[in-house]
Amino acid sequence: MPKPGPSVLEPDAEPRAQSAALPWRRTDRGALELLLITSRETRRWVIPKGWPIKGLKAPKTAAREALEEAGVVGTIGKKIGVYHYDKRLSSGRVQKVRVGVYPLKVETELDSWPEAHERVRLWTTPEDAASRVLEPELAELLRGFAPA
Repeated sequence: MPKPGPSVLEPDAEPRAQSAALPWRRTDRGALELLLITSRETRRWVIPKGWPIKGLKAPKTAAREALEEAGVVGTIGKKIGVYHYDKRLSSGRVQKVRVGVYPLKVETELDSWPEAHERVRLWTTPEDAASRVLEPELAELLRGFAPA
């Protein structure tokens, strides 16, 4: 008798990796601001992230996601941490995801970008950004972020 497959509601045991950019800038007065965007389906606040892109290392993938999802371009830095979340796939399955976070010093903010019509951008303080995201580990990274 064949073994039953995993339940749709049961998460995969091994996390899959994603790369995320943490876009940041300084205001004219020197205050630090972080950029959040809304997710496409649930409209919750997140940072730009995505699955690996063939031929690109994780930091370049993060920078590409920032361009496509948030319309920002800049200098990507070294990984500052990781956070975890459960992603519901289109099949209904839950996938555990481990996200590496790379700071992106924003140099250009585009008026038009690939996902502009699907997302909202919000520049805000690290403390406010931390209070808006649902993932506790991400909130901790946002709250403690200090660019080098």
